[in-house]
Amino acid sequence: MAIPKTPPAVLLASADDTEAQFYEALQQGDLERLMAVWSDDDEIVCVHPSGARAMGTAAIRASFESIFGNGAVAVQPVRVRRIQAGECAVHSVMERVDIVTAEGIQTAWAIATNVYLKTALGWRLAAHHASPGLPHDMPELGDNPATIH
Repeated sequence: MAIPKTPPAVLLASADDTEAQFYEALQQGDLERLMAVWSDDDEIVCVHPSGARAMGTAAIRASFESIFGNGAVAVQPVRVRRIQAGECAVHSVMERVDIVTAEGIQTAWAIATNVYLKTALGWRLAAHHASPGLPHDMPELGDNPATIH
């Protein structure tokens, strides 16, 4: 198992910078880049839509390795709401996910909460919890968006 490379602190100068790196890594299917934004804390946690809780670096890495086995994730953060207090930031994010199906590209929605902590290496992701979105959650985004899972 390769040890994730830590990006320079300048790339993680704010919670917004870290969030941008996280979603870009998902879009590129770049596991090393994705893992580099996570905190080194043993208690980091990730919950995928309708999925089990992955705790710790090894479990989170394994969950994303499995996801990336199907390729990069066409996900775009939309309508981010931010709360920051001191060295902690919480972002509530609507995620738009484009999925290739036999009928063509379908759009699914997830609602995610991302928690960032300010560390000596800059802002790092400590928790990502995503739940399937429902059509009534996004009425202005379309008539009938699909849901994940």
